[in-house]
Amino acid sequence: MPATPDLAAPRTAAGGDLLRSVFRRHAAGVAVITARGDAGPVGFTATSLTSVSAEPPLLSFGIGTGSSSWPTVSGAEYVGVHLLGEHQRELAATFARSGADRFGAPTVWREGPEGVPVLDDVLAWLVCRVVGRVPAGDHRIVLAEVLLGDPSGTGSPLLYHQGRFGGLRD
Repeated sequence: MPATPDLAAPRTAAGGDLLRSVFRRHAAGVAVITARGDAGPVGFTATSLTSVSAEPPLLSFGIGTGSSSWPTVSGAEYVGVHLLGEHQRELAATFARSGADRFGAPTVWREGPEGVPVLDDVLAWLVCRVVGRVPAGDHRIVLAEVLLGDPSGTGSPLLYHQGRFGGLRD
């Protein structure tokens, strides 16, 4: 039985620091979102991927409006969604790193359906049509309809927890 929290204990005021501190304790799956841009492919690491609806098949993810990928994603008709495996910690770090050459070696990718960059050796990938962008503070929640994909990758999922990439443990 869980202990009742001490309601007299000091509390942290609501704000960005509290939210980040709490969500560091929340393990999340790791995805890379990609899009085709005029100057080449763009992509970023996301832990905000959510299944929204089965009929029609919709998903969502958040992206900061200050992100280097936002200008392309803000106008993209299609995006790629890639679920990363535990073996792809370095790939996740590359797509999370500001200023990195995300699509240079050793990243292996190809142009997929609708021109979307598709990463190799992922657990699963989807090509989606963007159907909405909802303002949410300094982010946008992108809603996208799943068009096609491949769920046949093997391995365990990559997770993000306490500021680090890791895997499942029994």
